[in-house]
Amino acid sequence: MMRENLVLRFEEGNMKFVRFQREDRIGYGIWEDDLIREISGSIYGDFEVSSLKHKFSEVRLLPPAEPTKIICVPLNFRSHIEELGDKIPEFPSHFIKPLTTIISPEDPILYPRVAKRVDYEGELGVVIKNRIKDVSIEEALNHVLGYTCFNDITERTLTRVQGQLTRAKGFDTFAPFGPCISTGLDPANLTVRTFLNKKMVQEGWTGELVFPVPFLIHYLSQCMTLFPGDIISTGTPGGIGPMNPGDVVEVTIEGIGTLRNPVKNHY
Repeated sequence: MMRENLVLRFEEGNMKFVRFQREDRIGYGIWEDDLIREISGSIYGDFEVSSLKHKFSEVRLLPPAEPTKIICVPLNFRSHIEELGDKIPEFPSHFIKPLTTIISPEDPILYPRVAKRVDYEGELGVVIKNRIKDVSIEEALNHVLGYTCFNDITERTLTRVQGQLTRAKGFDTFAPFGPCISTGLDPANLTVRTFLNKKMVQEGWTGELVFPVPFLIHYLSQCMTLFPGDIISTGTPGGIGPMNPGDVVEVTIEGIGTLRNPVKNHY
């Protein structure tokens, strides 16, 4: 009965998966109001809800997925392309962030010693469900577990000086994501908002993406095998700007929640 209920709820799309730590235990659970219901099994396959429940205030949220790679797609929101003065691309470009960029919700973003300007970039993150290669556009969303908030932190000056993005976007702590993986959302009808010290600095609707989520999965899977937990970050809207130590940045997406991180000096 429990397994049947879980399958039904998954199809209805009202689950929020979290990965959490309580004392020395790390687990996965389903976030419901102020409780986390611990699960056993795999969020990418079969799982069951255990009898263990945790108060949300008693756990530390971890990144909700453990990806083998993070693939980011720049220049995908028309408003961001316009503010940079670039042309609408014919095909998506992409880069990969190293796993050392990953941090949890509430963990500090460390301002690199060599940095001159560090920017927020609030984005929708897509979490892959299956091992896939050469997926069609029509089948692409069948291989999505859910969606998360992602902050593609960027050292802006290096993007202009070096002409490539790996160093500018690959510093430690430059890929916070969370707080959960939310299932059943329509990736073409979500609003991404970024707040700096409680002031909204970015707002974009995913219906305006140059390359929609199904096409991105199709296009990227032509190049590389995608694994369960891998993340595709779909680009940032206009309004990018700098952060400084002492600031707090939040990325909010309806149906998912808010990813919050403070900014601190590296030392």
